[in-house]
Amino acid sequence: MLKGIPKIMSPELMKVLLEMGHGDEIVLADGNFPAASCASRLIRCDGHGVKELLDPILTFFPLDTYSENSVSLMQVVEGDPTKPLIWKDYCSVIKKHDQHFTSFEMLDRFSFYERSKKAYAIVATSENALYANIILKKGVVVE
Repeated sequence: MLKGIPKIMSPELMKVLLEMGHGDEIVLADGNFPAASCASRLIRCDGHGVKELLDPILTFFPLDTYSENSVSLMQVVEGDPTKPLIWKDYCSVIKKHDQHFTSFEMLDRFSFYERSKKAYAIVATSENALYANIILKKGVVVE
């Protein structure tokens, strides 16, 4: 064990975050997302939600300030009445860690899947909120 690393951050997740370089992307996937079939690197975080992982991840993970969109969400499918309240939570957590953040990039379902297949890793969670999938693009550490 090490000091200062939240217990929710598994050694495998920390290793992946350290391996990633500028411009690499990681997907935090809800429980309905086809993570195993999309991932080249799959990290299991069963029993945890996306929101509870987002804050500790962003403690270590700089978002890309050179990209127009460093955070992407899966938009609600047309005709689906779901209103993802979790997105407001994401926004407040992200702003806590990145004062440059202004808005999410919205991707349709199949574009999100295709982008996820190219991601460095996918973190499979037990999140039960609908449309809770999020893609984070890694920036550079300037400290």
